[in-house]
Amino acid sequence: MAMTPTQVRTHTQLLKQKALELGFSFCGVAKAAYLEAEAPRLEAWLKANMHGQMGYMANHFDLRLDPRKLVPGAKSVVVLGYSYFPKEDLTERTGYKIAKYAYGQDYHHVIKARLRELMDWLQQEVGAVEGRAFVDSAPLLERQWAQRAGLGWLGKNSLLLTKQMGSFFFLSELVLDLALEPDVPLAKDFCGSCTRCLDACPTDAIVQPGVVDGSRCISYFTIELKEEIPQEVAGKFEDWIFGCDICQDVCPWNRFSRPHQEPLFDPHPDLQHMQKKEWEEISEEVFSKLFRKSAVKRTKLEGLRRNISFVKK
Repeated sequence: MAMTPTQVRTHTQLLKQKALELGFSFCGVAKAAYLEAEAPRLEAWLKANMHGQMGYMANHFDLRLDPRKLVPGAKSVVVLGYSYFPKEDLTERTGYKIAKYAYGQDYHHVIKARLRELMDWLQQEVGAVEGRAFVDSAPLLERQWAQRAGLGWLGKNSLLLTKQMGSFFFLSELVLDLALEPDVPLAKDFCGSCTRCLDACPTDAIVQPGVVDGSRCISYFTIELKEEIPQEVAGKFEDWIFGCDICQDVCPWNRFSRPHQEPLFDPHPDLQHMQKKEWEEISEEVFSKLFRKSAVKRTKLEGLRRNISFVKK
């Protein structure tokens, strides 16, 4: 069914309004198309083996560049941000450090539920709309799509940055066969001559502005790598045992971060008081209690103990 320009504009405005009502921090729209400029960049990154043992990154090359292959007939990519910046930085008080995104419940489940609500609302409001919802769960270059949707720019740490709230947010997408009014991408980035993220990375994972060697990142070593952590990075983790926030913590734009309003992202009360000795003696029971619904469970207790042992040396 063909839509008039007025209908397209109205649907877009209502969708963005509903997204904010559901707790999303921002919402932007890009026209579904082939990301031609990204193809050589992605190919070079993969050829340099910067994905390490993350073999899935090399799969579905064409899908990563064209959302219309994920959703036949796709016309729009709706990109949404959901803040996870905590009310309190636990690294200030606990002995070992875990990334802020993992303080509360697993974001995949929390945000997917919100996306389903948004999709249900859209189908009731507009009618027969086909599409798929993604939360870090498909071969989709989400940061590039967020940039195209006018939400921010790609910082030197490769993350999406916004003037309003920095970078502590999750990205998710709706790929729809519905025509929506696309937003205008930012014409420039606002990192300027700042190199704080490059200078601060203890493993030199940011090999050049905007390019991160994933196989050298602390997050990769503590989450993705399943074998022993190489000795060449010993002493460089600065007590991070699950993920790492260093390149975000030092970013000047994150001074604009505001605490999230999502109770499900609040940490388990016991997590707020963990000290080094408790981490080092963590049992299966305590691990399950603290991280039963958390992204930290990805490492399993064995992986977390490996990370603690490596950092402890």
